[in-house]
Amino acid sequence: MGNSHVKSAKMSEEGDDKTTAIVIGAGMRGYGYAHYQMIMPEEFQVIAVADPKEYQRNRLQMLCEIPDDMVFQDWRELIDRDRFADCVIICTQDQQHKEPAVAFAKKGYHILLEKPMATTEEDCREIVRVCQENNVYLTVCHVLRYTPWVKKIRELIDSGAIGEVVNIQHLEPVGYWHFAHSYVRGNWHKESESSPSLLAKCCHDIDLICHWMGDRKCRSVSSFGHLSHFNKENKPKNAASRCLDCPQNVESQCPYSAKKIYIEESPGIKTGNKGWPVSVLTSGPPDIESVTEALRTGPYGRCVYDLDNDVMSQQVVNMQFTGGATASLSMIGFTESVCAREVNVFGTRGEIRYKDGMTDVVRIDFNTGQRHFHELKAPPRGPLSGHGGADRCLMDHFEHALHHKDFSAIKTGAEETLASHLVVFAAEKARKENRVITINDDMSFT
Repeated sequence: MGNSHVKSAKMSEEGDDKTTAIVIGAGMRGYGYAHYQMIMPEEFQVIAVADPKEYQRNRLQMLCEIPDDMVFQDWRELIDRDRFADCVIICTQDQQHKEPAVAFAKKGYHILLEKPMATTEEDCREIVRVCQENNVYLTVCHVLRYTPWVKKIRELIDSGAIGEVVNIQHLEPVGYWHFAHSYVRGNWHKESESSPSLLAKCCHDIDLICHWMGDRKCRSVSSFGHLSHFNKENKPKNAASRCLDCPQNVESQCPYSAKKIYIEESPGIKTGNKGWPVSVLTSGPPDIESVTEALRTGPYGRCVYDLDNDVMSQQVVNMQFTGGATASLSMIGFTESVCAREVNVFGTRGEIRYKDGMTDVVRIDFNTGQRHFHELKAPPRGPLSGHGGADRCLMDHFEHALHHKDFSAIKTGAEETLASHLVVFAAEKARKENRVITINDDMSFT
């Protein structure tokens, strides 16, 4: 190991130039967060990567100029070494979060963990316990808390501008082709292999509701959901098992055609898009030939009516908080909008309205009847501009906390994240058992 490598692997102390990180899982999220090194090269450096896929780990290695001896197929190869970085960024698949999180926490690494924290209540509780026992700071990537519109809504609520909050209505429109891509054909299509769609997609949204409710605690939860449309009973007559083999007169009438989604129409490869979702289809840079081959042979080319998907395509969650305030979340897979969230906050003296993409948060004052438009800062462009710039904000806060040993600015720490995750697990329990679930003071369920 050369001197330059020893220097790059040095853990930072306050006042040192760089915070050092290991990335576990170099897919879309891990590769995205690694771009923080490009934005803040004097403050942040990725010094190791682990991913079983050669293309993904090599791509991140090139991005961050990581030495060959710090590139690994399996993160377990790192555990036997003494701690050599400040933090680990864990962006593996949902069911693969708990094991590395616990292992690296026991080694003393601070952790940035992609959401959801884990796929079971028990695993989430264990991650938090181990982090607390080892004085490890856990930050979960509930990035939406860092968006300007979410912060503005919380600021207005805390100011008392709408009086006491009595109800929050929240809508998550997943998008018809996004749902087919991720939750019918994709990695999150089956609960036993990933997680319920409510956890995978809407732990963000439950977390936002809990965040806006402030000190109020969620105490009662009910939920109803259904897997609609994406089953064998709805397969069109004469449809093939793969979209590329489907008769033209059938395929042309199907909005979920893989040929449309990934090749012909937006966001397909022929429209010039080489990012998500086409980027996940191939093992290398996507082009028309590689995407077409992936549709011939891989899961993303299969008919959406022929698969073993079992996660909910729509779900509602009803919540009651201490003090009597209520909230509802609707997740819908069949929408034109893709993740363009909508929220209404109703208070005793006014209300707040926002739809993702608006440049203002709207506040209505019941006393004067006036509408107030609270302008939002434009999101940053370029690397880490995802989630309305929240990906960049999250990394700014995380790096600052590590560098200055000050975690007061972290909004998605262990206890806050566990509390909102437990609401999701309570909602799933309520849906499956068809009853209202109570969350007790000790965070147990009855």
